[in-house]
Amino acid sequence: MKEFITYIVQQIVSHPEAIEVEEVTEEGVFVYTISAAKEDMGTLIGKEGRNIKSIRNMAKAKAIKDDIRISVNIKEDDQI
Repeated sequence: MKEFITYIVQQIVSHPEAIEVEEVTEEGVFVYTISAAKEDMGTLIGKEGRNIKSIRNMAKAKAIKDDIRISVNIKEDDQI
């Protein structure tokens, strides 16, 4: 799943080499946190959050197929 999310995000940003996806398991839920270059944050989030919402939907569709629970988040500036 980590590779899947990384691949999707790298396709839409200007600096794909700066993309990092952390995977942590909390209470049976896989939590994926995406960090990107500051210049790419707007693209990653998208207008009214549409891009990140689409990324989450694709990841959740794959998670349902794999029978796992996931959460996809973006690492904010103060967390970097």
